[in-house]
Amino acid sequence: MIKRRKTGKINIGGVEIGGNSPVSVQSMCNTDTRDIRTTVNQIKAMTDAGCELIRVAVPDRCAAEAIFEIKKQVKIPLIADIHFDYRLALESMKNGADALRLNPGNIGKRKFIQKVVNEAGQREIPIRIGVNAGSLEKGLSHKQEDLADSLVESAMRNVRVLEEMDFNLIKVSLKASDVTTMVIAYRKFAGISDYPVHLGVTEAGTLKSGLIKSSIGMGSLLLDGIGDTIRVSLTENPLEEVYAGWEILKALNIRKRGLTLISCPTCGRCTIELISLAKQVEEKFKNIKKPLTIAVMGCPVNGPGEAGFADIGICGANDEGYIFKQGKIVGKVPFDELIPRLESEIYRLL
Repeated sequence: MIKRRKTGKINIGGVEIGGNSPVSVQSMCNTDTRDIRTTVNQIKAMTDAGCELIRVAVPDRCAAEAIFEIKKQVKIPLIADIHFDYRLALESMKNGADALRLNPGNIGKRKFIQKVVNEAGQREIPIRIGVNAGSLEKGLSHKQEDLADSLVESAMRNVRVLEEMDFNLIKVSLKASDVTTMVIAYRKFAGISDYPVHLGVTEAGTLKSGLIKSSIGMGSLLLDGIGDTIRVSLTENPLEEVYAGWEILKALNIRKRGLTLISCPTCGRCTIELISLAKQVEEKFKNIKKPLTIAVMGCPVNGPGEAGFADIGICGANDEGYIFKQGKIVGKVPFDELIPRLESEIYRLL
């Protein structure tokens, strides 16, 4: 059992972050926020995939105003991503944003930050201080060996600004594209602050490299008990970010949702097209919401035994397919009927 770091708790549109709350999965739309229909459709698709909080870019007043219509059509909390212009933060809150992501340091004058904080405090809207290795303030070292310390110092400077304004509905992120820097920064911050944190490896890359970097970085911290909400940042359809976030949490037994796939890596003894079979199963059942472990194995001798803890599984040899539950074979069918039979058995289980 992983012992969670003790933090304060905030509430974003009904989703609790920090304290003993579940680690939540979030993502960000890659649509033009001003295109309300497209943005709403993407949010609904991500909600179905398990996204629990969604962030949208707010580059101008039109995007801030679009939040009003978007909010009426979606069911999950919406976070407005703000840079530089404090007026966009005010307009976003006015139009129903449940939280803000901003860096007080790039808002500018203290009086502008105070206006945002006053409005957020009155509406009980949390603010994520989003510190990024690529946009640190002047005066902080950008050298690689100092970068983790600079991220922590930047975060604490911004935290102090909000605290001095009597505002503590705060969560913090300290993102870097370098995994080691990111992990060290979060660990150092967790040692000196009890604000909840949002985990992420920023600019992690495309699907393959991004998944590896995010899994190593966030997995290391989550095993330390650090992390209250996560986003896997990928140069990819954001649906993949949601699936990846859940896979990380499931792999660490932090949360359970939907499909957990077990499949063997194949070997010379395998006589079926196991790779394509496993991909078919993963795709077909990826949107199941109830926790379910499915095994796809290449050998009817070892398969049921090695995956005996799976709720249900399939394996094959030559032209035959086998269905097994809890390690025991319960049916044999022609191989081309294996997926339909598996589907019927799964929906019977569900």
